[in-house]
Amino acid sequence: MSLSKDQHPFYQRLSLNLISITILGTLLFIGQNILLPLFFSMLLAGLLIPVVNFLNKRKIPHVLSITLSLIVSLILLFGIFYFLTTQVLNFLDDSEMIKDKITHLVLDIKQWVSKNFHVGIRKQNQYLQDTAKEISTSGPKLVSQTFLSITEIGSYLLFIPIYTFLLLYYKDLIKKFLIELFRDGSEEKVISVMHGCRSVAQYYVTGLLIEMTIVFALNSLGFLILGIKYAIFLALISALLNLIPYVGMLVANLFCMLITLITSQDTGDVIWVAAILSGVQLVDNNVLMPLIVGSKVKINALATIIGILVGGALCGVQGMFLAIPGVAVLKVISDHVDSLKAWGIMMGDKNGHDEPRILKRARRKLK
Repeated sequence: MSLSKDQHPFYQRLSLNLISITILGTLLFIGQNILLPLFFSMLLAGLLIPVVNFLNKRKIPHVLSITLSLIVSLILLFGIFYFLTTQVLNFLDDSEMIKDKITHLVLDIKQWVSKNFHVGIRKQNQYLQDTAKEISTSGPKLVSQTFLSITEIGSYLLFIPIYTFLLLYYKDLIKKFLIELFRDGSEEKVISVMHGCRSVAQYYVTGLLIEMTIVFALNSLGFLILGIKYAIFLALISALLNLIPYVGMLVANLFCMLITLITSQDTGDVIWVAAILSGVQLVDNNVLMPLIVGSKVKINALATIIGILVGGALCGVQGMFLAIPGVAVLKVISDHVDSLKAWGIMMGDKNGHDEPRILKRARRKLK
């Protein structure tokens, strides 16, 4: 199999590319319960490779190095989960108070609708009752979906550590397999692609963690200065939802504004919360993402949005999260395959516009 450009006509190459994309998308949709944990494991394995190599240089056996790296990463993940759980429990302690305030808020909305749209409160209540009946009839389906979600989480918790361990253990074997698969003079390109994909995984995951920490710190600082109730909880939710590109922060804004509207005595706090979230998002999009993640994950906004939409349609939220590294890996492959270089150009971020000088200087210092 060759990575060089073939001599087939353009329409044949385009047809083969589209057929390949369709087949890959179908396989991903059908086998997502198996493939998605594997893809997450690839990201985690790429992140842990430097740690494993560091321990190996200290004369620690390879299996023990992998095990220690996995244990440390799992401890960190469970620590984050525990912190999130405590914040959620603190939030739920005031659930009765929040419920009462929601009831008063709904009553105010009903009165406003009745006054401005001349829809009686009785008619509104009837509509809400009909909606509640429809939800109750779909209850068994909702329970089954919830059960499936719990089983999916369980499978992720079980298989991701196993996949990650095996990927790290058989790393050299996988590398030899790929080189043998393309043994026709394309070995150097294959090695370059593997290094590029590993860099994408490492820099994307570490970049997201750094970005999430900074976003959490900025939101926490702003909310604490305002004296917003559940400041840490809301900042943490915003930082976690920010991991879902574009859609996540929109949901975070609405959620934080709603909770602030319910719990705050001053309605002006809602505007301040929206301003803080918008300001942090502005810094995140224009400074943090280009500086921390964008230096290695060089894909444009159009390719990113299309990838997120396709990933969400095929695999839900998990697909949206994996969309950016997935598109970045496709770009790395396209850049090294002559017949796919046009796709690599289309996914790239070079549009003839110069990067701001401040970002260039900061990126040089980081390097």
